[in-house]
Amino acid sequence: MRILFPVPYAPMLRPSTALALLAGLTVSVFAAKPDKPAKKEKEFVAAKPAFTPSADTPAFDPSKVTPQHLDTSMFKVPEGLEITVWATSPMLFNPANMDVDHAGRIWVAEGVNYRRHSGRSREGDAIRVLQDTDGDGKADESHVFVREKELECPLGVAVFDNVIVVSNTPNMIVYTDVNRDLKFDPAVDKREVLLSGFEQAQHDHSLHSVYAGPDGRWYFSHGNCGAQFSDKSGNTFRIGSGYLNNPYVGQKSDDGHVYAGGFTASIDPSGHNARIMGYNYRNSYEGVRNSFGDMFLNDNDDPPACRVSHLIEGGSFGFFSPDGKRQWRADKRPGQTIPVAEWRQDDPGSIPAGDVYGGGAPTGMCFYENGALGDKWKGLLLSCETGRNVVFGYLPKPDGAGFKLERFDFCTSNTTGVFKGSDFVGGGKNLSDESHTLFRPSDVCVGADGAIYVSDWFDKRTGGHQDTDETCSGTIYRIAPKGTKPQTAKISFDTTEGQIAALKSPANNVRHTGFVKLKEQGDNAVAAVATLAEDKDPYLAARAIWLLAQMGEKASLRIRPWLESDDENKRLVALRALRAAGGDLMDLFNSMSADGSAAVRREVAVAMRDVPVAQSGNILVELAKRYSGKDRSYLEAWGIGCTGKEDEVWAALKKASNGTPAEEWTDAFAQATWRLHPAAAVESVKARAVSAKLSPQQRKLALDTLAFTQDASAAQAMLAVAKDKESPIHGDAMWWLINRSTNDWKDYNIAGELKAQGIFDPEAAKLVTIEIPPATPSLVKLEDVTKLKGDAKNGSSLVVRCVMCHQINNQGVEFGPSLQGWGLSQPTDIIAQAILEPSKDIAHGFDGVEIVTKDGIKIHGMVLTEGDVLIVRSMGGQTQFVPKSRIASKKKMDRSLMLSGTQLGLTAQDVADIVAYMRQAE
Repeated sequence: MRILFPVPYAPMLRPSTALALLAGLTVSVFAAKPDKPAKKEKEFVAAKPAFTPSADTPAFDPSKVTPQHLDTSMFKVPEGLEITVWATSPMLFNPANMDVDHAGRIWVAEGVNYRRHSGRSREGDAIRVLQDTDGDGKADESHVFVREKELECPLGVAVFDNVIVVSNTPNMIVYTDVNRDLKFDPAVDKREVLLSGFEQAQHDHSLHSVYAGPDGRWYFSHGNCGAQFSDKSGNTFRIGSGYLNNPYVGQKSDDGHVYAGGFTASIDPSGHNARIMGYNYRNSYEGVRNSFGDMFLNDNDDPPACRVSHLIEGGSFGFFSPDGKRQWRADKRPGQTIPVAEWRQDDPGSIPAGDVYGGGAPTGMCFYENGALGDKWKGLLLSCETGRNVVFGYLPKPDGAGFKLERFDFCTSNTTGVFKGSDFVGGGKNLSDESHTLFRPSDVCVGADGAIYVSDWFDKRTGGHQDTDETCSGTIYRIAPKGTKPQTAKISFDTTEGQIAALKSPANNVRHTGFVKLKEQGDNAVAAVATLAEDKDPYLAARAIWLLAQMGEKASLRIRPWLESDDENKRLVALRALRAAGGDLMDLFNSMSADGSAAVRREVAVAMRDVPVAQSGNILVELAKRYSGKDRSYLEAWGIGCTGKEDEVWAALKKASNGTPAEEWTDAFAQATWRLHPAAAVESVKARAVSAKLSPQQRKLALDTLAFTQDASAAQAMLAVAKDKESPIHGDAMWWLINRSTNDWKDYNIAGELKAQGIFDPEAAKLVTIEIPPATPSLVKLEDVTKLKGDAKNGSSLVVRCVMCHQINNQGVEFGPSLQGWGLSQPTDIIAQAILEPSKDIAHGFDGVEIVTKDGIKIHGMVLTEGDVLIVRSMGGQTQFVPKSRIASKKKMDRSLMLSGTQLGLTAQDVADIVAYMRQAE
């Protein structure tokens, strides 16, 4: 057997090589091409509200409500830290987002006019400024910076010195406080719509907050409502969404790529040179980019598959199909779990989803690098989770080209594991007045004093675009070592010392102002920045490296010790900083494609994304040789680099294999072929799919490779595989043929070919009637169950009655929602109600359909795939292929496909026993 991918790692660059490369670099600012003519801006009409309130909408009067907040004694925080109230209503109301300025003031975007309460604050929502003037750890002053009727629950506020950026769909608004009096005055100050074209005002899945990166650029996230916006360079980005079926779904953006779903973008502060950093999310509320350049984000679920993830530049998380037209459930394969299907983890082109933790409603994020918490917490990633009353903590650990994300509760009011008011536990039907369930952390920031600040929306409900707290109460908590008072350095942006102090700030957006001011100084500040690059604190030093790369050719030469370092993170930061500065780096990329670090090679790979194959081909082949076959992050980063040149790269790899027969491919080469899925590989991949010499897993990978190849030859190859009905992958081949006949292969006459080749004739297929028995009122009442003590041991035996519809303990069929671990996060009454009356609250995505054929066959089930042939799955996991031509009627059922507790023959004690078992079953 020939080894196609030798994997011994090449040594690091020799000092002489890297020095020579660096000396020849010509570093420039980001804008590498002339600006296109800017498109005419939409005219802003002052005091124009996004929504007009109805006449009976009561106006919000703060003086007539009783503000509320939680007793800090109910919070659990790490040993040695304490949580205190920094500010609460009436100093602020409904905090949707916040930011910290250089003086330690906290700026809050309020959402009094949230959704159905539009117009409750008659003059619009506010951006508010709070401050602790006496340094006792509590805010003592609050005032409104700006209030406008156009502001309707803005979902983001960012402060860069006297520049305040507000995210208020459809616009990103920039206010400049010219006279620095912390109050917006249209006669003196400036207001500009920097970007526009973000879809769905007053929607949680739209434009979110702006934050700065270590490269001097601004970053922001957006949900899956879709967007069509143009930057100041005249480039238009079209991000389609099957969620709202935007007219530009599947269209290319001006950068040549097709984007779908939620996304992360970056821009120059001037609004020029926009880039899409990641896409195909559901609704990422916020992200971070730390001083090393690592990006992380969180994302909402549909249904329970919320995640916190490492973002690989240019990566897709797969919520929609690549063209944006199909949501994930349309492509969910038999046997896939929801987390795997929702983020398309079995599909080439989807990056690893990271920590997928289940149901919830994630919001703000931050990354702690330095400050009051001490060295123990350096590198702490924090993510707010309103649905679970917690701020999650992570200490990301490098793992090949990706990161391990091990989750813990950093701050929570609810340690019971029983949650209320969130969509995954019944939403508005499962509210509670219990105080510990009211903590809804909307945002988290590192303060200028280095403490952690958490804003609390405070409500019985989260998600579903709903809120219930008519007081609009809100609180900001401060988390710091016990007994510490704020120590905020006084920063003057007029001196080099003050600018360096700003660059060293614990607060992310304060650092940006220091970066900008030092860069403006040019040569005069190089010595001071170079000194910071020698700091023992790796985060502080990294910030200086990013800046040196943009301070001219001589300054960039000071980066060379990092390129030659034995520390792979230093090499990575140096490479990223030089990329951000611009210039011709192809010689450097070529040399670093042999670097011993998978993370460094990942960075080289994504840098090749828009580089023509004539310049990037050899580098991509070199990177492929170092793929171990076990690092999905590396494989996907490499695939991103191969975008648009998959055929040429695969041909070069095949040539390098010296004719290795398909059956003897290494797993690494087979996976690389799967990731690229070029048409030229079809015959070789088909040979692997039909080979009895290979394992079923290897054959299935080959089958999946065919399924993602957009070519008629791949469809023919799949038909050939499906002919062998004894093959262990026959069922998979049939599923792919039916599925692809409705989408990517719809022009290839799949149905006709199946019939002609004698594989499957949907018109002649035997269909059978499968009906769910009529719903009957439950003979057992909920209150009869909740007063009983359940026997978990007996419940483990009784739960087998559910396996005809559900999977639990690795048994059962995939029909209804998986029950594996479901009960751990559910209260007793919700579990019991779901068993007794499943039609009362049908799980999202499990709606039943009744199909009646022209010859009277009635089928109750879920439609997995629409098209000329419908794939319908019914109780017991039975799957039928129903030609559309044979259907007389099709309608949505008004009841669940699941049997009730009475129909399953369960008594009140039986239900109590099953509940007890499910409350403890992993």
